[in-house]
Amino acid sequence: MTHSKSRSPRAAETREVILTAAERLFAEQGVFAVSNRQVSEAAGQGNNTAVGYHFGTKEDLVRAIVVKHARGIERIRRDLLESDANDDSDRDDLRTWITLLVRPSTDYLAQLGRPTWYARFAAQVITDPVLRPIVYEEALASASLRRIVAGLDARKPDLPADVRSSRGAMARNLMTHFVAETERDIADSRADPVEEWNRCGTDLIDAIVGLWQAPCTR
Repeated sequence: MTHSKSRSPRAAETREVILTAAERLFAEQGVFAVSNRQVSEAAGQGNNTAVGYHFGTKEDLVRAIVVKHARGIERIRRDLLESDANDDSDRDDLRTWITLLVRPSTDYLAQLGRPTWYARFAAQVITDPVLRPIVYEEALASASLRRIVAGLDARKPDLPADVRSSRGAMARNLMTHFVAETERDIADSRADPVEEWNRCGTDLIDAIVGLWQAPCTR
């Protein structure tokens, strides 16, 4: 559980600096390849115990990064869901619900400008069996995401249960790793991040719609 330390402006600023440094290092090197000492040094903290003091364990630090970004993504998700609720002309369309699933993340990353590290950080966490539950716990805490997943499930083609499960895993992998690769490409280029993230979202939606609508030929 995250340590509850002083919430003075200086402490809050220190926490934010540590979060940013940790996110970047974890994204670039992997979570368990980076020590708390390295995070403290990258954050400009002379005290090597700063990470433990402000966050506790490494898992607590990872959770704090996830929660920080989850809040921003959730705001966009709720706005998109509310906007879609006011226009029910396409509510039964598979693409509508896939768009609601994809766009909050790509729109959020577009708002952050350049550089960003969260997509690459998330890919590191999702592929780690110890840390993965942290992301899933935060996802399950989102009522709007649960509503979108339910809406999408109701509109998926009639496929065998194991095929649905496989394609769901494929879609999650696309959303995790294609977004992380896009983030890396944006960081290495001079392209407009907003345009690139918009293109990423559109390509991802097209691909996931195609994935779900593809025939089952077993």
